[in-house]
Amino acid sequence: MTPLRLGMVGGGQGAFIGGVHRFAARLDGKWTLVAGALSSDPERAAASAADLGIAPDRAYANYEEMAKSEAARTDGINAVAIVTPNHMHAGPAIAFLNAGIHVICDKPLAATQKDAGMIKAAANVSKAKFILTHNYTGYPLIRQAREMVERGDLGRLRVIQAEYTQDWLTNDTQNKQADWRTDPKRAGAGAIGDIGTHAFNLLSFVAGLETEALSAELHSFVEGRQVDDNAHILLRFNGGARGMIWASQVAVGRENGLSLRIYGEKGSIEWYQENPNKMKFTKFGSATQILTRGGPGIGHGTDRWARIPPGHPEGYLEGFANLYSDAADLISGIETEVPLPDINAALDGMWFISACQKSSANDGAWCQK
Repeated sequence: MTPLRLGMVGGGQGAFIGGVHRFAARLDGKWTLVAGALSSDPERAAASAADLGIAPDRAYANYEEMAKSEAARTDGINAVAIVTPNHMHAGPAIAFLNAGIHVICDKPLAATQKDAGMIKAAANVSKAKFILTHNYTGYPLIRQAREMVERGDLGRLRVIQAEYTQDWLTNDTQNKQADWRTDPKRAGAGAIGDIGTHAFNLLSFVAGLETEALSAELHSFVEGRQVDDNAHILLRFNGGARGMIWASQVAVGRENGLSLRIYGEKGSIEWYQENPNKMKFTKFGSATQILTRGGPGIGHGTDRWARIPPGHPEGYLEGFANLYSDAADLISGIETEVPLPDINAALDGMWFISACQKSSANDGAWCQK
């Protein structure tokens, strides 16, 4: 297929997640970055665009100008990637949706429920698609796990546990990434928004169950911190299954400890993001099997989403790339094998954040969805 044209809002010089999105978008040759409003500082925006080879006339000082100009061009962008801090998602998302340009937005949807509602309203009336980049749903073995649950390999689900633990905010760290993530006005939430939403989305994606209610205890261990840095959450699902999430950014020794464990009446699966090319599958009464990414699978196998042979590790960037590849197919009218996180998944994440905060403020009272 002819590469689609991509624009970017945010992600200028020194921004981590912008670089991740750019690597992922070009990995399969389905996107070309041609435009950007890469910083709120016009000089930095222009310099960042020059570094990336974006033509000067498509290096914009702000997203409003970019949305208007790109929508008017015959060679305008097909989609925009929004990689700003959370509190700056709503403005560009709404502007590009209103301009009929597809939106690929980093998670979570927004910093506030009000902003989330405004994005939802714009998505409802726009012909453009909205995609949220919960990149862990792009990992081949996670997609394999989803198929196994759908097929009934685990039987009726009983217990679902997810963890996302890090240690990088164990003390009062001062850097660009920590500054906005620990600012309630810019982030909207702490660990539950930054990594808890990933854990919640991951278990929802694989298990395919609707959450009915949750009970949460949030805590800020670092003195003076205004957002949560540790959370314990209980979940109730439709059909009777129960779940737990632990999200922490003060768990010393944990680097990026995302894991998922699902137990059904017939079997279980275990997957750990720091070793994403292997997954345990156990049938009750039988020896545990180790499924490998690209190796012999259960059903159709994972080679549909893998780029290199078994034993050659794939991970974070490739998971993002699978989302960008699927997004290109979706926009081009090609059916994808698994659903991409959309505006409804984005709103589920916002409910999760709000319900956790409300529950914790009320001593862990259950919040119904």
